[in-house]
Amino acid sequence: MKDGYYLSVYANPVGLQRVLNTTYRHDANVSLWHRQQSQVDLIAHWEIERISGQKQHRTPFLDRDHLTDFLTERLAEHALTLADMQEIWGTPDIDTVSDYHLGDDYPEMSYHALSHLYSALLLDSDSYFQGTTLGFAVDRGPEFVIERSIKDKWFAGCVVRNGNVTVFPVQSPAPLYGAAKDRFKMREGTLMALATATKAHGTSDRQAILADFTFDDIRSHTTAPVALGRIVDQVQATLSQDPEFSEQDCLISAVMKEVQAISVAIMERNVEQALAEHQLVPHETRLALAGGYALNCPTNSHLMNKYNFQELVAPPCVGDDGQSIGMALAAFLKKSGDTRFTFRFPTAYLGGSDDTVEQTLKEHAPFIASVAPYDDAVAVRDVQAGPVAWFNGRSEIGPRALGNRSLIADPTSYDAKESLNRHKQREWWRPVAPVVLEDQADAWFEDARPSPYMLETFTIRGEQRTRIPAVAHLDYSARVQTLTAEQNPELHRLITAFHTVTGVPMLCNTSLNDKGEPIIEKAAEALNFCLRKRIKVAYLNGTRVELTNFDAYPETEPLARDHTRFTHVSAEDEQRIRDCLNPHGLSDLHLYRYLHDNLMVDRHDITTPQGAQAVKEEVEAQLTANPELREYSLRRMQERGTKFASTGSAYQF
Repeated sequence: MKDGYYLSVYANPVGLQRVLNTTYRHDANVSLWHRQQSQVDLIAHWEIERISGQKQHRTPFLDRDHLTDFLTERLAEHALTLADMQEIWGTPDIDTVSDYHLGDDYPEMSYHALSHLYSALLLDSDSYFQGTTLGFAVDRGPEFVIERSIKDKWFAGCVVRNGNVTVFPVQSPAPLYGAAKDRFKMREGTLMALATATKAHGTSDRQAILADFTFDDIRSHTTAPVALGRIVDQVQATLSQDPEFSEQDCLISAVMKEVQAISVAIMERNVEQALAEHQLVPHETRLALAGGYALNCPTNSHLMNKYNFQELVAPPCVGDDGQSIGMALAAFLKKSGDTRFTFRFPTAYLGGSDDTVEQTLKEHAPFIASVAPYDDAVAVRDVQAGPVAWFNGRSEIGPRALGNRSLIADPTSYDAKESLNRHKQREWWRPVAPVVLEDQADAWFEDARPSPYMLETFTIRGEQRTRIPAVAHLDYSARVQTLTAEQNPELHRLITAFHTVTGVPMLCNTSLNDKGEPIIEKAAEALNFCLRKRIKVAYLNGTRVELTNFDAYPETEPLARDHTRFTHVSAEDEQRIRDCLNPHGLSDLHLYRYLHDNLMVDRHDITTPQGAQAVKEEVEAQLTANPELREYSLRRMQERGTKFASTGSAYQF
């Protein structure tokens, strides 16, 4: 490989996909890399939702120019251009080579799952090449932008011994959670929170579910809803309710308790089969996790505690928001050949920064009561008085606030939890996470380990439970972020000062964003949030900003981000794309079915009359064979169009 810069892009294909509201990927992201001899460094990671304002960004770019303009803007932040890139990977519209991915190396295994695996396995190349790691990539299922056909196995496990990897298929609990998300119209994180929020419970035949259903391939899409239906019926027949919650919330909570228990059992089966077949000693083995299910903190901690693994290895962006990282690390490994490269994941703070704070304060002058440098004693009093916005440096990557785009509050006050949930328009029962000094964590939480990316759940020690009511779940567990001065010196300083005054070495930490809004990226967005929510103090890059005159603030919605380029397509642009890519006038229904069949796309070029006619005939045959397909496809186009146009409080889940 040549020395220089490399770019990895995880985005949807452009063109007709945008016009036809077709999407294959979500949580689009881009990562910038530099290679110098054997040293590889991750320079930046952009989650496109932070820039567009569209949560879980999935809207395709309009055309290649739109995509290249966007990438050019990002690279300019580092005084680079696309011409400076040695290679670009990850998305066919922008790829400069095709020899980087692992799809052909594992004919039966999903490339999507392999990319997840390597996003965790190679966080520290020394650990990859020395010692033993057991890895799992478990999510709801792959996408098919690069690999064209549906692979036999969707979810991957592996054992790495001193750099020698053995990959094997595993089962994933995520399809069950996905089925629950679809049925109850709640996101997976909300479902997990509701499970532990109530005392409601019921029973299901867990062993029968495990025996009757498997979740390892395309059948997961159909078997998971059936399995969930059986769980719901059995729980409903045995339901014991919690009087503080509605009947429906009790049912969902009880069902999700069963889903969680079955999910843990699936992961235990994965682990135990791998330990036996590969003769692994857990306390000498690292556990690497990636894929959306790796956000399930209780499962992560359960596996660590039950099997006594040496270490938990996972990136802060374990879901698809880390795919560009996994693709790139796998590419460096593959393309380096016999030459061992060196990489160590640098920090979670790899997102964008904002050097316009001074100008932003001038623009908001009517609402600024005072501006002053950071002071420990004042900051502690601010936190004790009410939630404060904490905006510092480069944003963290991943779905969870890790202290640079956070709302922070006093964990010793239950009112702080209620205030945070009210500001974020969340359910009253939603828990709030603590960020705790790493060297103090063991005194407050049982079995505490370093957890820098908030991917584990620990139980609050009995003698401490009454002291930190704001961060305790019903079962006295808490989703913990541990922090060292090296990881985040500014936030560490504040928590240390709070510890000195109160004896409590932690703060409440939740993401700085409103309902339906991605985590805030810019200082102006932070001030907009504070003024709408009447939050009196914000810390912006080390400057204390006291706010006032809230009633005069005219905005009622989150500050619009750069979403117009995604949510609006002019009639002129739409017609241009249709004329270029669909010159023979296939109907939208025919195009939609065509774009959802990679093998048909590979067989037929619709810019030729012969190809267009062949597609028309094949789609008509599909519609004849399945009369319901027409209505389903038309409905999906409409639903996706609505989603593509939604941002902020209008975000369509």
